[in-house]
Amino acid sequence: MQIAFVAGATGYTGREVVRELVGRGVRTVAHVRPDSSRVDEWRARFEAGGAAVDTTPWSDAAMTNTLLALQPTHVFSLLGTTRARRRASASRGMAESYESIDYGLTALLIRAAVASGSRPRFVYLSSIGVREHSTNSYLVARWRAESLLRASGLPYTIARPSFITGPGRDDSRLLERAGAGVANVIAGLARVVGARRFAGSVRSLTGAELAAGLVRHAFDSTGENVTIGTDELAAV
Repeated sequence: MQIAFVAGATGYTGREVVRELVGRGVRTVAHVRPDSSRVDEWRARFEAGGAAVDTTPWSDAAMTNTLLALQPTHVFSLLGTTRARRRASASRGMAESYESIDYGLTALLIRAAVASGSRPRFVYLSSIGVREHSTNSYLVARWRAESLLRASGLPYTIARPSFITGPGRDDSRLLERAGAGVANVIAGLARVVGARRFAGSVRSLTGAELAAGLVRHAFDSTGENVTIGTDELAAV
């Protein structure tokens, strides 16, 4: 039986990944933070769509126990914070950061997946532009998470999409939408001059497009231990 555990299930891409997995007949467990103010809403929403809901706290022991019991075949890590959430957490005296969320929670999930013993395919949503020796704190956190995953011994699929945008987001992300528009214009110009591969690498994706690509590669034997970009994610 194929069993998928989705961390970051309540996000824009996560919701679509859950929908895509359920549509494929995969037993899907959507993780929701136990301290979420919308936990009951998310539970009703996911269960109505055919997924189970898990509210394991973010601790090594708790997450390891959950994955030991579940024995997933696939783990999706769709975690990340934003500048707006970082500012909001700072105003509440908390310490949400790229280091604690984008790297820290992903690292915790990798450790739990390893400890589960089921060697699940670990599908990690990273970002375009990730590379070693970056000075950008967001990209540094993503590179560290990628490096830990590659060294973990787990089979993996790392995705580095360009801008993710489209209708249905809970936050407006005006800068991201503007950037996606610019990226799509650049992609269009690149196609005109014949640079189709470059055009495919920079175009934006909707959450549904990205989810379809992530799930497709997650269950493809040729998608194991590879790093894929927007062009591969968008390919049908």
